[in-house]
Amino acid sequence: MRYRKLNADGDMTFGHQQADFHRDTPAAVAQAVRTRLQLWRGDWFLDDEEGTPYQQAILGMHTSKSLEPALRERILSTPGVSAIDDFQVIRDGEQRTVTVQVALTTQYGEAVLTEVL
Repeated sequence: MRYRKLNADGDMTFGHQQADFHRDTPAAVAQAVRTRLQLWRGDWFLDDEEGTPYQQAILGMHTSKSLEPALRERILSTPGVSAIDDFQVIRDGEQRTVTVQVALTTQYGEAVLTEVL
């Protein structure tokens, strides 16, 4: 089922110019962080050096010392992020997941993000 924007008369509406874009807000920066964390290094055909270094520094044995710095660097290099205020990484070996919980100061305000990787 597709989402459709309807006005009070039930007619579809299109385009509210800049109001339709999710930008210049703390939530927009959090979304950018989320997107950057989901991109694996080497997956983007235009730049195989871009991405989160999962295979190089996060996954596998003997990565406990490189996991946090790699994730912090990726988050801090996101446009709009000014600082990491709180940072927690939860590893779940049974489920084979890493959960990142982070509170950010962005150029637009505070943002909180939880991402399961």
